[in-house]
Amino acid sequence: MGDSQQGNNKGKGKKKENYESWTMDDTNELLHLLVDAINSGLRDANGSLSKQNVERVILPRLNAKIRFPKTYNHYLSRMKWFKKQYNKMSMLMRNNSGFGWDPIAKTFTASEEVWKDYLKSHPSHSKLREKSVVDYEDLKIVVGGGTATGNGSIALGADDTNATTYGEENRDFGMEDFL
Repeated sequence: MGDSQQGNNKGKGKKKENYESWTMDDTNELLHLLVDAINSGLRDANGSLSKQNVERVILPRLNAKIRFPKTYNHYLSRMKWFKKQYNKMSMLMRNNSGFGWDPIAKTFTASEEVWKDYLKSHPSHSKLREKSVVDYEDLKIVVGGGTATGNGSIALGADDTNATTYGEENRDFGMEDFL
């Protein structure tokens, strides 16, 4: 009975390639290779790494150091994971007053009250409080480079601008005015 179920997988989704999950060592190695590549100027004009650069530069170096070789699809999967992790961290910094970053301890900082309020609405983010986040700066380089944070922006009130404003003119004209 078990034999008849083996191989009868038609129409049940697309065929997956042989997949070995990412270890934390593999993940950290990829992150460091990406940071080095970006710092070396391998990003395209749009701010991302091209498939060609990933396959030509990053994956060969990664695969030389890890046990189970990774493909470009593995890379894309891990990039999604990196973005998810970074978004969790950047949400903390962008949308919540009272948070800071300690670059020496590699931790997010806030008062007890601020943490308590934040964790009420984001209980799955408790690790951001409990652990050192060694890779935050690297993730910021790899996936946060194109994210607008509002740093350097200024706010202008209604009386603070010297902009020219235009009103509606009361002028009637027809096609004959263009001749």
